[in-house]
Amino acid sequence: MTEQSVNSTDTSRRFGCLQVVGIVMVAVIATLLITVWVVKSYLFVSEFNPVTLDPEEEQVLETKLKRLDVLETGTGDMSLEPEVYSEEGAKREINFTERELNALLAKNTDLARKLAIDLADDLVSIKLLVPMDEDFPMLGGKILRLKAGAEFAYRDERPVVVLKGVTIMGVPVPNAWLGGIKNIDLVKEFGTDEGFWKSFSEGVADIRIEEGRLRIKLKE
Repeated sequence: MTEQSVNSTDTSRRFGCLQVVGIVMVAVIATLLITVWVVKSYLFVSEFNPVTLDPEEEQVLETKLKRLDVLETGTGDMSLEPEVYSEEGAKREINFTERELNALLAKNTDLARKLAIDLADDLVSIKLLVPMDEDFPMLGGKILRLKAGAEFAYRDERPVVVLKGVTIMGVPVPNAWLGGIKNIDLVKEFGTDEGFWKSFSEGVADIRIEEGRLRIKLKE
């Protein structure tokens, strides 16, 4: 073997080693960046910003709450007057917008900084920040981000409630860990047995969830 060929072989080996080292370094850096992103996104998460209604929206919400006989502590007339019970003229409908629901969380509670509700067509989605106990292994003192979605609708003269899934730290929870109830119509599955789902189904006349709005109509 000539000296030139030996030098050529050594050079090829050096370039081969450099390429391997370069690939390893890129992989390490990419892994570190992904790890930092995951930690920042799912462990050291910032609280949600509470929804603040403008004066007109606030007035509409207050009107709805008064109709539901909900009084805010420290405001309004808290005195009670005797009266005869009657359901005549009573509306059997609950109607809230997405902004109103999120604003209600902010009233007299810090839940609005840990829970956010989204309303889409036939779908309710939530994001929840879950503080971990200080003694919890590895994640003690951290805050985990949880997401979940459920279908709510009214078809074939009955409510439809379907859990679409739960995600923790960006990882979907296996159906087996959810008790096998993912993508199952809970009312259809359990509504024939005596219990919550049967009672719930028999008391609901309609459920309508559209983009940004929730409406539930109750039976007599």
